[in-house]
Amino acid sequence: MNTLSLFALNNVSMPVSASWYLADLGEFRGKQELYTRQSPQRLKALREHAMIESAVSSNRIEGVSVEPSRVRDLLVAPKPLFRDRDEEEVRGYRDALKLIHESIAKLPINEVTIFKLHSLTRGQIWDAGQYKEKDGDIIERSADGRERVRFRTVSANDTPGAITHLVQDWQNCLEERWIHPLIALAAFNLDFLCIHPFRDGNGRVSRLILLLQCYHLGYEVGHYISLERLIEQNKDRYYETLEQSSQGWHDGQHDPWPYINYVLSILKMAYHEFAERVGDVKAPRGTKTEQILAAISRFSAEFTLTQLEHACPGVSRDMIRRVLREQQSAGGIECQGRGPAARWGRKG
Repeated sequence: MNTLSLFALNNVSMPVSASWYLADLGEFRGKQELYTRQSPQRLKALREHAMIESAVSSNRIEGVSVEPSRVRDLLVAPKPLFRDRDEEEVRGYRDALKLIHESIAKLPINEVTIFKLHSLTRGQIWDAGQYKEKDGDIIERSADGRERVRFRTVSANDTPGAITHLVQDWQNCLEERWIHPLIALAAFNLDFLCIHPFRDGNGRVSRLILLLQCYHLGYEVGHYISLERLIEQNKDRYYETLEQSSQGWHDGQHDPWPYINYVLSILKMAYHEFAERVGDVKAPRGTKTEQILAAISRFSAEFTLTQLEHACPGVSRDMIRRVLREQQSAGGIECQGRGPAARWGRKG
């Protein structure tokens, strides 16, 4: 039994922590229009950065990555030439994001949309836009080569019916108000990942649907701040809460709140960052410089040039080096060592 079905039965009580998140997110949503009245040029830059960061981060979570020097050409060029499958999939995710941003009102949460998003993210592979044909459990492989079954997904035979049921529960939940829509959104995401409808690409599709559902509910922060980047930066917690909340899922005996609270926390982080970068920041900066400085501020400890490149997709290495030198001259950061492997850190 999926999580939304439990809410239909009024079988789950909401913890206080979730209600706090809802209150904070409601307040941010109320300020959203104020934030989006800021500098059009700044908002345009944020949208472009979020698009690039989302395409790179969502794929990198699944082990799909591209060279930093290739990111901007790959994601901005009208018809890029792909060097490998990874580049095709990163570009496909960008195309799926573009579809969502341009057709929000025309993309309902249904099987057709889910297949379309999967087709875009998987490119020309043979089973793009098709349910899995074989059963497949989620296997965790440790560094020493050992394996364990992290979760047993819904069987291939039962997958079409499970998705149909989940989509219908989503619509019924919104119409009948079983639970707050944001709670329903996070629960849908959990259920989708537990069903695991595709051979590959489930995580990426789940994040695209999450973004689309946010827009449908009027939470537009994903336009400007990459939710996927925040999920990647908190990837350990993502997998930890997903495992916690999936235990007992098949029998309806699971605890969905660790994962639901995680999703709500990601949205709250995004709104906090949006407020800092738009709502509370008055002095204009160069948009790429601002992106680099924001990335530096997010590192809690030392970082390398390569790590900073990953945090600033689409920004050239020369530009990053120039900002680092400027900040070093101003006394804001210091460098230990030489070359790309040198460690950088904030002073004080």
